Order: sequence, then structure tokens, then C-alpha cells
Amino acid sequence: MKKEMFKKWIKAAGIRALKTVAQTAIATIGTSAILSEVNWAVVCSAAALAGLLSLLTSVAGLPEVKETDDETV
Repeated sequence: MKKEMFKKWIKAAGIRALKTVAQTAIATIGTSAILSEVNWAVVCSAAALAGLLSLLTSVAGLPEVKETDDETV
């Protein structure tokens, strides 16, 4: 994999993982009836795991990064 292609992949995978972390945190916080009941350890743990799984899933390939072309979609 070319260095520039790797940079594009890492950027796309990072953005995707960050969005997944935010979505998971919002969903986990939303399960509490009131803000004072939020279990922040659970929120952080679930969000971190979701981000890691997103990065690992991105290893299989990202539609944002074409393998035959250096341009992102």
C-alpha cells in the first residue's frame, strides 16, 4: 500500500471511528432517565469498544478510499 494511500485510509477510518464513538456515546447516554443517572464508565467503555471495532472493520476496506485510484469519493 502506498504511503499516500495509507494516509487517506487512516484519515477515512479515523473519521468513521470517531463518528461511531460519538453515536455510541449518545445512544448509551440516552438510555438513562436523567443526566445524573448516567454511568460514565459504561458510556466511555462502550464508545471506546465501538471505535476499536470500527477501526478493525475498516481493515477489510473502506468505500471512501478506492484501491485502484488515489482519489477519495
